Amino acid sequence: MSLSDEAKERLADIVTLQPTKNKELQDRWGMESGSEVHQYLEDELSDYYYRDDDSLIRATEEGVDLVDVEPSVPAEDTEGVPELIRVLELHAQVLEVLAGPEERSESVVSVLQKLRAEFDIDPDVEEVRDALGSLRRKNVVEVEYRTVPTFRLAAERDSFEVEALED
Repeated sequence: MSLSDEAKERLADIVTLQPTKNKELQDRWGMESGSEVHQYLEDELSDYYYRDDDSLIRATEEGVDLVDVEPSVPAEDTEGVPELIRVLELHAQVLEVLAGPEERSESVVSVLQKLRAEFDIDPDVEEVRDALGSLRRKNVVEVEYRTVPTFRLAAERDSFEVEALED
């Protein structure tokens, strides 16, 4: 199956962001719904992606080989902190302000307030929650359940490299 330039770029996004969800790709690709993302994946990239046991989207080995992008989280490696992660800019900003592994974990609202103070941005609470969830799937953030879910880094900041992608 020969891929168009657009399909190769989108496959590269999957490789870069894996493990990922429809919503993350929807935002990245400017699509209207998760259903539109699913339809695109099935129509254009069905041979090059799969859903893992947690229904997260990952590139197949063949898909990774087709694009000139190294995955930050290899398909077969879901344990431990990766050496490099490629994330959207908001996710990189979340990593900068989030409590460290030895600090008390913090709520989504606390992270949002720190983002506002540090970067003078005002993302939606759901955007921050989605960013934390994505970072958790990449094994760099852990959750602690108290009255509300709270988050902190899973490892020291200098134990992994962050590459922020342009939105």
